Amino acid sequence: MSEYVKTLMSQVKAKNPSEPEFHQAVQEVAESLALVFEKHPEYRATKILERIIEPERVIMFRVPWMDDHGGIQVNRGFRIEMNSAIGPYKGGLRFHPSVNLGILKFLAFEQVFKDSLTTLPMGGGKGGSDFDPKGKSDNEVMRFCQSFMNELFRHIGPNTDVPAGDIGVGGREIGFLFGQYKKLRNEFSGVFTGKGLNWGGSLIRPEATGYGAVYFAAEMLGTRAETLEGKACLVSGSGNVAQYTVEKINQLGGKAVTLSDSNGYIYDEEGISPKKLQFVMDLKNVRRGRIEEYAEKFKSAIYKPTSLSAPFNPLWNHKADCAFPSATQNEINEKDARNLVKNGVYCVSEGANMPTTLEGEKVFLDAGILYGPGKAANAGGVAVSGLEMSQNSMRLTWSREEVDQRLHQIMKSIHKTCVEMAERFGTPGNYVNGANIGGFLKVADAMMDQGLV
Repeated sequence: MSEYVKTLMSQVKAKNPSEPEFHQAVQEVAESLALVFEKHPEYRATKILERIIEPERVIMFRVPWMDDHGGIQVNRGFRIEMNSAIGPYKGGLRFHPSVNLGILKFLAFEQVFKDSLTTLPMGGGKGGSDFDPKGKSDNEVMRFCQSFMNELFRHIGPNTDVPAGDIGVGGREIGFLFGQYKKLRNEFSGVFTGKGLNWGGSLIRPEATGYGAVYFAAEMLGTRAETLEGKACLVSGSGNVAQYTVEKINQLGGKAVTLSDSNGYIYDEEGISPKKLQFVMDLKNVRRGRIEEYAEKFKSAIYKPTSLSAPFNPLWNHKADCAFPSATQNEINEKDARNLVKNGVYCVSEGANMPTTLEGEKVFLDAGILYGPGKAANAGGVAVSGLEMSQNSMRLTWSREEVDQRLHQIMKSIHKTCVEMAERFGTPGNYVNGANIGGFLKVADAMMDQGLV
């Protein structure tokens, strides 16, 4: 680690105590950008990175709501408006008990670079609440969303800040949030993405993050004259991203063999076929059940419970060719990364945000495998959010094929940027450096143009 990075990180940790995920995200980017600052000292002189690290605005508020028994509940709401140098703030809302200021700052910081890589005019932001929609009735979720929006509506708008979904925020929640925004502002505008198809949503939006991660993996494999055909793939998670990752793996001739939730994971050596995937979609999206039921339904699968306190996750300890971590941050530690490499995995495409620890990342880079970091590999979701914004602005709806084609093209463009930037700054094949540098330069140049703001 260079002296510059050491000094920067000591300042970041002093100003942002007890935010380990944010520290981790900043350190990864800073280490990549040390290569840039050697050739372009003007970015360091004008403290561009230090300014990106500091959010433009942090909004925190209480969210009181009434449960079905008449009891009053109180949660905390957040919106981090990180950087608007190249466009309105853009990033999801996460409803999960683990949500806190540090996690949302890390997500918003990552979002700045991810949105820049898409080539679309979007800044970076993130928000959410420590509210847990799991186990709540539709009416409870609606009352919470309406109370949440009673404050958030003051800070967002189609040309200011355009939220979307994330963990715990799907079509149901977006509908309730948008409905309350429309009532409060007395306007119908493209302020949310991930909307229902019959009221301003875009085709392919639910599929976009998972599809994009697989398209990115296919591009990486293409650099070695390979395809996904016949490849065994480990996929974590069982929500939106994981489901459509499996769907696209199937379409490109690969075989997904795992899925997971917070209780454990299933391993199906025969592969998760389209028919089995439909069962998972019904289980998770409609019945909101646990992945254990998959193994009860399909005898080709085994189920293993997992624990967050365990030293490694056995899901990552199966023989395979590719891995798609699609659950949550830091789900692959150093031991998991070593297990993946040992078991023959040589292509990792991250569907989740920062699912690999810094130590795990180093294992992948040292092994020389194809490793696509989340800010590049999972940018498909926000890319199609940007396409939804475009359709809303033009009052048009594009066909499924057209949106998918645009998504595929964007993922190819992101891959090309990562490869070219890694080579330009002397680390060919290092997608981490390529993504961080490619995302940074566009934002940095815009900030230089706009003066000290």
